[in-house]
Amino acid sequence: MFCHMDLTQRQLEQFVTVAEELHFGRAAQRLSMSQPPLSQAIARLERGLGVQLLDRGTRSVRLTPAGAAFAQDAARLLVAQQAAVERARSIGRGLAGELRLGSATLLDYHRIPDLLRITAAALPGLHMRLHQDPSAQTLVEMVRSDALDLALVRAPAPGTGDLTVITLGHEHLMAALPTAHPLATESAIELCALREENFVLPGPKTPELTQRIQSACRQAGFTPRDYANADATIGLLSYVAAGLCVALMPPIPFPGVTYRPLRNPSTFTDVTLIAVVRKNAGRAVQRFLELAAQVPE
Repeated sequence: MFCHMDLTQRQLEQFVTVAEELHFGRAAQRLSMSQPPLSQAIARLERGLGVQLLDRGTRSVRLTPAGAAFAQDAARLLVAQQAAVERARSIGRGLAGELRLGSATLLDYHRIPDLLRITAAALPGLHMRLHQDPSAQTLVEMVRSDALDLALVRAPAPGTGDLTVITLGHEHLMAALPTAHPLATESAIELCALREENFVLPGPKTPELTQRIQSACRQAGFTPRDYANADATIGLLSYVAAGLCVALMPPIPFPGVTYRPLRNPSTFTDVTLIAVVRKNAGRAVQRFLELAAQVPE
């Protein structure tokens, strides 16, 4: 006949130490206690379990088969318990867990890879899940609905009144030219030099970027010829690499495309990058934003 008992961490530690030492005196020393209370604690454990764990001789202590099995399982429980505690503490400090990051397509090419690299080095226990979408509005709504922990988009982002917006830096739009284009050999070009060119513009899911490009061209004295549209980065670059269009976009390496900075660039070609987060963002988001501030422009 035995009663139900809830095992405590201390009971498990006491028995595992006795099982390792097979000597109550040495085990008591390791546990910083005297021998009689330790012997009494193990006896209570055996009564609670309803099974003999130790064979006690006058000069030696041996594990019974049940005691040997219980010692293995108790050691595993202690390791799992400690791992659970450490994992909870790490997540609480923002050092582990999962971070769901949303990113607008066509963002500054170096920023996302650099940010992922820095985060992996500084927070190896933090698992990043990256979601990309051309629509800043969609990403902002995903943050609001808790489908994402934060989103990296261009300012101004729509519908962020109830969210926290943090400026991360800036990206600069450049002229993306077919490599064989006559202007591709120039160190820099005037935007008005592209007035006779066909443009490929971002698709309707990124209206704020299209508006910036159109405003920059109008400021330079012309309206860009809307030859083609593409939501995805590879679509925009494919039109340029094919020699069909030019574009204004962040410099993203791509075969057949050459980037040239603009002389006297318009304010419309200088784009502010922001992070959008919920006001109750957890510690992992805060740590990520601390790292994001370190990514050079």
